[in-house]
Amino acid sequence: MIITLSIDCMGGDHGSAVTIPAAISFLKHEPEAFLILVGLEDELSAELKRLKADTHPRITVQHASEVVTMDDPIEVALRRKKDSSMRVAVELVKDGKAKACVSAGNTGALMAVSRYVLKTMQGVDRPAICSIMPNQKNGPTYMLDLGANVDCEPHHLHQFAVMGSVLFSAMEGTARPTIGLLNVGTEEIKGNEVVKATARLLQQDHARGLLNFYGNVEGNDIFKGTTDVVVCDGFVGNVTLKASEGLGRFMKDVLNTEFRRNPLTMLGALIARGAMRRIKDRFNPSRYNGASLLGLRGLVFKSHGGADSYSFEWAIKRAFDAAKYNVQEQLSTMIGELMPCTPERAAADTATPGSTI
Repeated sequence: MIITLSIDCMGGDHGSAVTIPAAISFLKHEPEAFLILVGLEDELSAELKRLKADTHPRITVQHASEVVTMDDPIEVALRRKKDSSMRVAVELVKDGKAKACVSAGNTGALMAVSRYVLKTMQGVDRPAICSIMPNQKNGPTYMLDLGANVDCEPHHLHQFAVMGSVLFSAMEGTARPTIGLLNVGTEEIKGNEVVKATARLLQQDHARGLLNFYGNVEGNDIFKGTTDVVVCDGFVGNVTLKASEGLGRFMKDVLNTEFRRNPLTMLGALIARGAMRRIKDRFNPSRYNGASLLGLRGLVFKSHGGADSYSFEWAIKRAFDAAKYNVQEQLSTMIGELMPCTPERAAADTATPGSTI
């Protein structure tokens, strides 16, 4: 079965110079994929021709006359740039022409555009950004929210836990993934009132057999792999993500510097070359690129803005896998069963639609 993805080729720090080579490389490894490349048609066509892929049978170009820059305010992306590559790529998902969208563009703009075009799923107050962190068990730790919601109430964190659990179950094939609530300690008395109230909600779900709540976890548990899913607000999550990415690059630089210090350390590097390659692969943040925007009525994946071709290809792969494993359908079904009704959600569902943007 062919799965179609839409790619915002103009987003990110490098635009088509990164996104198109990544798309071509991805298609070499995935024969069941078809890609719609969205952006300035002349630029995309020229890049495809340069890479000798202008006649590729599983690529088509969708023209979009505008580009959302990394510095554009959300207002500009929503109201002034209605024909941006970002918006057109998301609209292809809404129209059913693509199963998922991938963009390296402005995170705030992508979330706002996706939320406006696709709307949130019934039962979800706020979409959340979920990504993968490596752990010492050589498996993934799914973590959310990573920056979409810096101020959260307990029911928001509760909803993130439900969505994270469903995503992990769908992508990793685990029926009852464990959920940890990020806190400053594992004891129930630790944390602020929001975290304590969230823990009570999750404990109630655990008692009813709806979720597999492990309890409070600390920052080091993320990389231990103590739980499958770690839940926090977007402020804490984004700081954690950026700090771990920075640490990974710092360790890479330190190892490179030390192994090149003198002939003896260079010999040691040569002897340990195989082990060092495996270490580099495990800690390479590029392999974990591609965060999902959970809670929308369609699949949208966010790549790092500064991603290179190798990293952006991983984001495309994650979007493809999510479409292949029918993540959206599973999210719709399970969220409908598990998601509690909140006053905020009830008000949104009964509100009169506003003016169009």
